[in-house]
This record gives sequence, C-alpha cells and structure tokens, in this order.
Amino acid sequence: MTAARTHRIIRICERQGIPVLADRAYMGAGPWVTTPLRRPPGRDLTPTQQTVNRALSAARAPVERGVAQLKSWRIFRKARCSPNRMSSIAAAVLTPGDCKTFGVTPDHGRCIDDQ
Repeated sequence: MTAARTHRIIRICERQGIPVLADRAYMGAGPWVTTPLRRPPGRDLTPTQQTVNRALSAARAPVERGVAQLKSWRIFRKARCSPNRMSSIAAAVLTPGDCKTFGVTPDHGRCIDDQ
C-alpha cells in the first residue's frame, strides 16, 4: 500500500481508466480499487458474495504468481540499475510465459483458438 501511495499508482490507473484489483490491504483505497468483500460481523457472506471473492482471487492469482517468480530471481533482488530498466526486464521475462499460459498472442492480445 505504501508503494502504491508513494508512486500514485492507483491515481494514475484511475485517470487512465484501468481497473485495479487488489487484496484486503487496499480496502478503503478508493472507489476505483476492487477488493474482496468482508464478512459482516456475526454473519456469513452470501453465496453470490463468495463467488465474487473467488472470481477476484482467480483474476489476481496469475499476477501474484508472476511477482513471486520475479522475487525469486537474483537479478531482481540484487539489481543496481534504474527502476525503468527493471520494468523492461520484468516485462520481457513475464510476457512469453503469460502468453503461453493464457493463450494470448503477444502482438494483438487476442486469444489463440486451440481448435
């Protein structure tokens, strides 16, 4: 949350019309940030609310795995170059795997038909 505030990431996404999916740490960060629904005191979530939370978790999972993978690489733990350069390296590393995993063509962002 501190990094998002420091670098104004949420504000930038809002201006650009990019939706933000986040975990519970970002609750209250603003109307543009979608976080899991909390269980009301003394009550359970409805089946619909549980489905919404599961869908949000499923949408966030690939990003979480990508970040975890990057954190495990020494180049990202011991980097001594500009953050802009590291962003380019991260994009280059994640793109091929993401395209394969999600069936997306890197040039057009369209799904690849397996049939």
